[in-house]
Amino acid sequence: MAYAATFSLVTQVLGLTLCLLSLCCSAFTPQDYSDALEKSILFFEGQRSGKLPANQRATWRANSGLSDGSSYHVDLVGGYYDAGDNVKFGLPMAFTTTLLAWSVIEFGDSMHNQIENAKDAIRWSTDYLLKAATSTPGALYVQVADPNADHRCWERPEDMDTPRNVYKVSTQNPGSDVAAETAAALAAASIVFKDSDPSYSGKLLHTAMKVFDFADRYRGSYSDSIGSVVCPFYCSYSGYHDELLWGASWIHRASQNSSYLAYIKSNGHILGADDDGFSFSWDDKRPGTKVLLSKNFLEKNNEEFQLYKAHSDNYICSLLPGTSNFQAQYTPGGLLYKASESNLQYVTSTTLLLLTYAKYLRTNGGVATCGSSKVTAETLISEAKKQVDYILGDNPAKISYMVGFGKKYPLHIHHRGSSLPSVHEHPERISCNNGFQYLNSGSPNPNVLVGAIVGGPDSKDSFSDDRNNYQQSEPATYINAPIVGALAFFSANTNPN
Repeated sequence: MAYAATFSLVTQVLGLTLCLLSLCCSAFTPQDYSDALEKSILFFEGQRSGKLPANQRATWRANSGLSDGSSYHVDLVGGYYDAGDNVKFGLPMAFTTTLLAWSVIEFGDSMHNQIENAKDAIRWSTDYLLKAATSTPGALYVQVADPNADHRCWERPEDMDTPRNVYKVSTQNPGSDVAAETAAALAAASIVFKDSDPSYSGKLLHTAMKVFDFADRYRGSYSDSIGSVVCPFYCSYSGYHDELLWGASWIHRASQNSSYLAYIKSNGHILGADDDGFSFSWDDKRPGTKVLLSKNFLEKNNEEFQLYKAHSDNYICSLLPGTSNFQAQYTPGGLLYKASESNLQYVTSTTLLLLTYAKYLRTNGGVATCGSSKVTAETLISEAKKQVDYILGDNPAKISYMVGFGKKYPLHIHHRGSSLPSVHEHPERISCNNGFQYLNSGSPNPNVLVGAIVGGPDSKDSFSDDRNNYQQSEPATYINAPIVGALAFFSANTNPN
């Protein structure tokens, strides 16, 4: 018996030691996370469309799309190219903006010398979204460029000669999904600029309210109105109900206007409040809305919002092995796995929700309820950290999926501007078809798109650093946006406790 007791004690001490080691001996230092944070924001400068500012740091880029909208007598210069092409897609751009703003709202205090760069990244988008929302009464411009024509060329944005068609939703051809997401982006951004630029913040919030009213009053999916140019690229597969609830939630958060609270209470059940969603993306906003609204219950114990706390718990529990609701898939190396194409977008969005919900729980002394077990904020933070660390290089392949971070990272990313010689190095125009020699080249991209997070590995942790394998090697703005908040958090909090 004495031997058994001693063995039991040794086992417990060993287990505790291993647990403490796993928490304190991080694969990365606070400085590593700070470095990754800086790079994750710098990435957005490589995605800029329009006239570049004097303080542009991604200096291999130059002005592009300077006449966007002009043939339609509107100014649609600016904004972001969504990924590795030269199209400005409104739905993912707005979602990117909402998540960048949410990252700053929740974790801006930990961004230190990067906070102004983060705000610049948000403003680059909101300046464009304001023009898209206010240029023509009763309309919202949601896309610049014909994606089918764009994808038939491999061109630098500075050389574009593909059709820069402009697409809009209107009272006759509605797009509640893209309009409500645009409202969410403008409202979230208004919180970011509330103290530093009150006038701009007020303009953002006022426009958000008008765009939301347009989205709600003229209901319909933009996939039905302009489907030939948004599908299959950014089809609104989930419909528009999730965006209406998400948009109203952000305007309420930004304005504290009771009418939006009343809207949420009276329309929530119709718009998906009772539905569990397990993927948070540019298409499906349900998990994000639940976490956002759970704050009302946790802080004010408002019983009408208890439902959102319960659904947030369901979402969180679905991610945690060993809980009754667990249903997520992970690779053998521990990466959350949702899809064969651009999987890391789901990983980064999940980390932002895990950390934001952990913050709400911690601030209010709450826990997540998974069946009969209780899950603390520390568990959520630990899970988020595993995912972030995997992306940064703590994975079986020992490769960082953030370009320019670590010793080994993707060199052949699926990105036109990065893979073609810079206009500064090769001033002569490279035509549509002549660019394909660079797509098919085995040489590393000449322009390093620092901070870009690519689509990522497959379900078995395998990654092909191949420019033609866009499913794994293409970066996107909405992959990066949510990890900005996560990296800010871990730059200041490497230990979950």
